Amino acid sequence: MIARADRLVVFVSGAIPGERVRAKIERVGKDVAYAAAVDIEEPSGDRRTAGGDPLCGGCLYAHIAYPRQLELKALVIADAFTRIGRIELPAAVHVAPSPEEGYRMRARLHVRGRLIGFFREGTHEVCDARQTRQLLPATSDALDRLLAAAHSLALDGIREVELAENLDASQRVVYLDVATVPDGSAARSLERLAATDGLTGLAAPGAVHGDVYVTDTITIEGRPPIALRRHVLAFFQGNRYLVNQLAAHVVSQVTPGGEVIDVYAGVGVFAMTAAAIHGTRVTAVEGDRIAAADLAANAAATNGAVVAVHQSVEEFLSGAVRSVGLKPDRDQPAPMLIVDPPRTGISREAIDGICRLEAPRIVYVSCDVATLARDARRILNSGYALAQVDGFDLFPNTPHVETVAVFNRT
Repeated sequence: MIARADRLVVFVSGAIPGERVRAKIERVGKDVAYAAAVDIEEPSGDRRTAGGDPLCGGCLYAHIAYPRQLELKALVIADAFTRIGRIELPAAVHVAPSPEEGYRMRARLHVRGRLIGFFREGTHEVCDARQTRQLLPATSDALDRLLAAAHSLALDGIREVELAENLDASQRVVYLDVATVPDGSAARSLERLAATDGLTGLAAPGAVHGDVYVTDTITIEGRPPIALRRHVLAFFQGNRYLVNQLAAHVVSQVTPGGEVIDVYAGVGVFAMTAAAIHGTRVTAVEGDRIAAADLAANAAATNGAVVAVHQSVEEFLSGAVRSVGLKPDRDQPAPMLIVDPPRTGISREAIDGICRLEAPRIVYVSCDVATLARDARRILNSGYALAQVDGFDLFPNTPHVETVAVFNRT
């Protein structure tokens, strides 16, 4: 939260807008300071007891009543568009809520000694992931058993654990980041570790045990389920409760029967859903090797409705007219675009390619509203109008919010 003191902007953790607090300044930069609330003198009516460590990763908003969190995230989205993009939103933003517990089905956890968990904010100190309640209790139990088994086998070189489980948690896979590539007895220990109760697969550099893929089933509007394979290291939306709703919202912006290009497609959640729900032909582009392999496997089940392309978005867009079979004279309509870039947003080269394609509609899915607002200004400057903006609270109790912006060509 933001306060001011003697011309200095002060970012205060542990506070709520409207409160009067005593805060300890912990770090000072140029014209800005960072502080933590140490005493709440006039508390907000939205304050609640957080429980656990408030600075453990994923808990920065845990002291705020959940309806107020959603209001704040809507304000954050509006502020970014106004301040960074100099854009007035067409309407107030609605942020779709999520259950606060057990929502995460992807996580990167850190191992230090006999503790596995998340980093405390601004540090490399590990805090217990269980207390944050982001993971299902069964998931935390399986991770505890995994770490205990690793110590009993004297397998002490594990630094990080990548976790992936499917929507109903019937499949749970881990990837172990180890200090050295296992061989000999260490490799045999990994095989035994893979038998940990609650795991369906385990991988490490040079080692695979069990199934290192999970399969998610996307169900929308009573339609037949859509199966998506993904590797433990492939990117996927992290909230099990909102994946269906987010996919449904994105593809609802797509014209049935038209053509779509889905860039930064990942394993194909939007591409596969658009093809299944609307009969849309989708060219799905992904540059990451692991996600692209999953995308190709998923696309193979669509009888050509989804065409998977393993290529960087920049390279693909530079030759997009030929790649999607369009003629330069535009006697065929340009395809719509779905973009879901990483936190850094769309590169300038990719933005230029997107704008040259002259898609009638761009649906931009963003995990960072600041880079979205920056990119939105570039898109508007190239001849588009902002039609709507919606939020999805994929990470409750944190400042993060997923945002979907729709742009129409004018």
